[in-house]
Amino acid sequence: MIKIENFSKTFNAGSINEVRALKNINLNIEEGDFMTIIGTNGSGKSTLLNAIAGTFIGDEGDIYINNENITFKCDYERASMLSRVFQNPFSGTAPNMSIVENLHLATLRGKKRIPWLRLNKSRSKDLSNILAELEMQLENRLENKIGSLSGGQRQAITLLMAVINKPKVLLLDEHTAALDPKSAAQIIKLTEMFVSRDKLTTVMVTHSMQQALLLGNKTIMMYKGEIIDTLDEKEKKKLTVDDLLNKFADLRKREKLTNEMIKEFRTEYI
Repeated sequence: MIKIENFSKTFNAGSINEVRALKNINLNIEEGDFMTIIGTNGSGKSTLLNAIAGTFIGDEGDIYINNENITFKCDYERASMLSRVFQNPFSGTAPNMSIVENLHLATLRGKKRIPWLRLNKSRSKDLSNILAELEMQLENRLENKIGSLSGGQRQAITLLMAVINKPKVLLLDEHTAALDPKSAAQIIKLTEMFVSRDKLTTVMVTHSMQQALLLGNKTIMMYKGEIIDTLDEKEKKKLTVDDLLNKFADLRKREKLTNEMIKEFRTEYI
């Protein structure tokens, strides 16, 4: 489904602000996979999602979705095949439009026609039934503006909008990080339901080691722009949160030791 070959990206190349964000990424995600991505701050997790989404063009390498090379396609050209939910609950909806208008727009995503915002009773009823899946009693508030909802309610609707057309690829960028624990748990429950029901190929960035272990059938670990480990479902079941934390702690220790050795070598021999 998603194939990434030798993909690299450096921002601000040649300047003092140069950042090698992704280094020679090779990744295969099969149709129906639910892959979680974990890593330290600045490890390239969200940058990898941006690469798949088409937010930027890489320096080298290729990206394929359904055997189609999309490497040089812009984000709007990929809109018909993928959907994305961001960390901020306010990023995926139009606050001054009603719930039903937001949902209607979502159904038209990626389609080559002008959306008509005037909705008839039949269309509103269909969208109300879809909204009821959230179990938040929002189906009777269709005319309420999205901006009047809580962060958790808004993120739930954003998630629903992302999956309403059953996209080939669903990208989740720490989509529970800005929520309180109760709302976050509710969004995770909905995520599992939608992904499982519609068999969506899903890539989810998370800061939660627990989520990484409990969700999905694959996990990749990133560090400084590289994939340092890939865990399948069987391996994930054997690990604990502490095991994952220890992996990153060992990396930092080895890196610190290497830097100290290089510094010592330079002091003595250069």
